[in-house]
Amino acid sequence: MNESDPGHGNSPAAWTAVIIMLLGFAIGTVAFFLDLAWLVVASAGLVVVGAIVGWILAKLGYGVGGSRVTSQAHH
Repeated sequence: MNESDPGHGNSPAAWTAVIIMLLGFAIGTVAFFLDLAWLVVASAGLVVVGAIVGWILAKLGYGVGGSRVTSQAHH
């Protein structure tokens, strides 16, 4: 990967983080609509957890260019 190619976050760490955060946003949206304040707050916590999980996985080598990720060429 060259310096001008940002990698677009295509890694297990990024996908895991995004999926967790999307679930948090989806749950929070429904909870807000149903006026369940405790669940809105809990879903905001889930979004934070998703970011932390992504950061931890990236540090463990599952991020873009990580030691545990196989590089795939894009055509």
